Amino acid sequence: MSISRDNFDPLAAVVDWLDVCRRGNLGALLDFYDEQAVLECDCEGVSITGRNAIAAFWAPKLESKRVPAFNLDELALTGHGVQIDYQSHEGKPVRLYFRFGGSGKIIYTSCRPLERRTFKHPSH
Repeated sequence: MSISRDNFDPLAAVVDWLDVCRRGNLGALLDFYDEQAVLECDCEGVSITGRNAIAAFWAPKLESKRVPAFNLDELALTGHGVQIDYQSHEGKPVRLYFRFGGSGKIIYTSCRPLERRTFKHPSH
C-alpha cells in the first residue's frame, strides 16, 4: 500500500519509529529509512550513510536496550522535520532530529545527548 505525501504525518511516523525500537524489531526499523539515509550521532561521534550502516548501528542497541529505553519525553514539529527528546537504548536522555523525504522515508537523523534539567533551589 502506498501512502501519498499529502496523507503523511511525520509526528505519527516518529511515534511509530519509537514503538518499533521498543519492540526491538530491526527489520521494521529499517523500513522507516531511505536507502541513502544519513545518521549523525554526536552521542558516539559517528556519521554513517545507507541502510546497511544504519542496521549495523542500531542492531546492538536494540538487543541491549534497557527500561525505560525509547520512552518519549517531548515531540515537536520543526521547520524541516520532527524533533524528539527521548530515552536512549541505555535509558539516557537524547534529542533526536528527523528529516523525511518526499516518499515519507527518513532521509536524515541527528542525535545528541540531552542534559537533564535540574532545579536549583535559591539559597536562603
